[in-house]
Amino acid sequence: MTETDDKTGSGRTRAYAPAPRTETVPTDAGDARITWIDAKKPWTVLAVSHGAGGGIEARDLQALAAALPAEGVTVALVEQPWRVAGKKVAPAPKTLDTGWRGLWPALAASGLPVIAGGRSAGARVACRTGAELGASAVLALSFPLHPPGKPEKSRGDELLGAGLPTLVVQGGNDPFGKPAEFPEGPYTLAEVPYGDHGFAVPKRAPLGQEEALETLVGAVSGWIAALR
Repeated sequence: MTETDDKTGSGRTRAYAPAPRTETVPTDAGDARITWIDAKKPWTVLAVSHGAGGGIEARDLQALAAALPAEGVTVALVEQPWRVAGKKVAPAPKTLDTGWRGLWPALAASGLPVIAGGRSAGARVACRTGAELGASAVLALSFPLHPPGKPEKSRGDELLGAGLPTLVVQGGNDPFGKPAEFPEGPYTLAEVPYGDHGFAVPKRAPLGQEEALETLVGAVSGWIAALR
């Protein structure tokens, strides 16, 4: 663990920068991997997985991992078995759920409350399985409400069926579902203005990339604090 005054990806200054540690977890879908970023005095765990087109290097996951441990939140960045195996294409949702269920005991081993989360396909997994696994809440980053250009193929039932306190953080220009397209329901929705599905903002936008990530981290941090 090291002390630093560097800026995080969200634009915040952090005084606590724990060294990540990794854990390989066997599941019925293959070996998964957890990268732990431990809080000094944790009161909860945020477990977040990647989407179908990338890994835990995603800017939103990295921004949360950099900022939240200083606030007592241990962050667990989860790599699904297909990603650990080096495959390029994600498997069917049922297989993603199998992998997540298999690694859940490792996420919950500390006895702390665990928030189930993820971005895109990972958000769908968290919504589908969170209540069943005993999660305390669900964080859905860039929830893919529908395939691009096909709003009639809604996945809103997965979000509405989460059955737990849920925060959706959505880019204002996400082609998988803009904030205004989301159905009313028992969840909180936070918008990152001008953000796309990866929360990237165009250069011409009136806010920069750091400011966009600060908006995301602030929304997640405030929501998690309210769960305490």
